[in-house]
Amino acid sequence: MDRRRAAFRTIDEYIASFPEDVRKTLRELRETVQEAAPGAEERISYGIPTFALEGYVVHFAAFRKHIGFYPTSSGIRAFRRELAGYELARGTVRFPIGRPLPLELIGRIVRFRVAENLKRAGKRTGKRGGKGLSVSGQSRS
Repeated sequence: MDRRRAAFRTIDEYIASFPEDVRKTLRELRETVQEAAPGAEERISYGIPTFALEGYVVHFAAFRKHIGFYPTSSGIRAFRRELAGYELARGTVRFPIGRPLPLELIGRIVRFRVAENLKRAGKRTGKRGGKGLSVSGQSRS
């Protein structure tokens, strides 16, 4: 299948389009993200697997020589030292195909991104931790 032209509807379809060794790596990555971001919605965005919870959490994609992991620039900045052995770009980490993924580190990055999104969403909605109260202070029950 020519992945460049394919319009995937699900992450399963995306993963199935790769050879078995790459599928195994993508499944491990997906499971790690699922565990670190329970409740995140899985979707295809920009033609690649995406996890969203109050906004994009992370994206990932497979290429001929690497797995691209996209935790946004804030995720890269927060873990720059631990990612030093990998090729980095503004919002991208490139994990070489054939080397084990740093799954524990990926999980921590995903948890960081979830917390970042939830914090930002709380500020946007005016939530101050008051149970059952709207922004105006009236009960929502």
